[in-house]
Amino acid sequence: MTNKDYRLGFVWPGGGAEHDFYRFVEAAGNTRLFISCTRVGGDGKNDHDISALHQTARLDWLVEAAHRLVPLEVDCVYWPCTSGSFVLGRSHAEEQITVLNETVGAPAGSTSMAFAEALKRTGFSKVSVLSTYPEPASRAFVSFLEEFGAEVLSLKWLNAASGWDAALFTPEYIMSNIPAAIHPDAEALLIPDTATPTLFAIGDFEQVAGIPVLTANGVTMWNAMEMMQGEFKISGFGSLLEGQIY
Repeated sequence: MTNKDYRLGFVWPGGGAEHDFYRFVEAAGNTRLFISCTRVGGDGKNDHDISALHQTARLDWLVEAAHRLVPLEVDCVYWPCTSGSFVLGRSHAEEQITVLNETVGAPAGSTSMAFAEALKRTGFSKVSVLSTYPEPASRAFVSFLEEFGAEVLSLKWLNAASGWDAALFTPEYIMSNIPAAIHPDAEALLIPDTATPTLFAIGDFEQVAGIPVLTANGVTMWNAMEMMQGEFKISGFGSLLEGQIY
């Protein structure tokens, strides 16, 4: 295990899952997490509305928050907001990563692009989606995945109007909805929304699902850890983070 202390910077959109990430980096070792809050659309009660998400996705707001990470000399800058990275499609998601990289001078990523990269790495093309969002945002996520060649065989949404609402979804509640969300031919189940704490429940989700489960927080940390190219203690966090499916 290297003695290097890896520094991960989040441009954070708010919500109630910060503890999920802090607990994860402590378990992984050798990582410090720095959060710079960005502006978001909506009034705190409707930030999963499409119009609010268009505001959350603004490049200038991301750059504003990213500037505060520059003095911290992070090894990776990350936009851990699924909806704010998929809502305007692939080209805008790619542009978000570009401006973060240029602003901070470090490898950059986003949760939605991590989902796409995870599907590419694993070779999964037929998936089911269990979304915390209302229907319009859920279907926007499906459209984003389709830009990368994924076939979404089934979609179930849980109608959380905001990230703060989604943060209240317990692992037990998520698990209770998994069976109805999965199509028989799906190779993996995707659960978007970084506002919902999932990192310490992925293994349980996979036991219920019977197939690999890719959660927003799971793909975020998988992608960020790879970008930092470090040696981390990753066990008990599901098949993707443990490297079992690629």
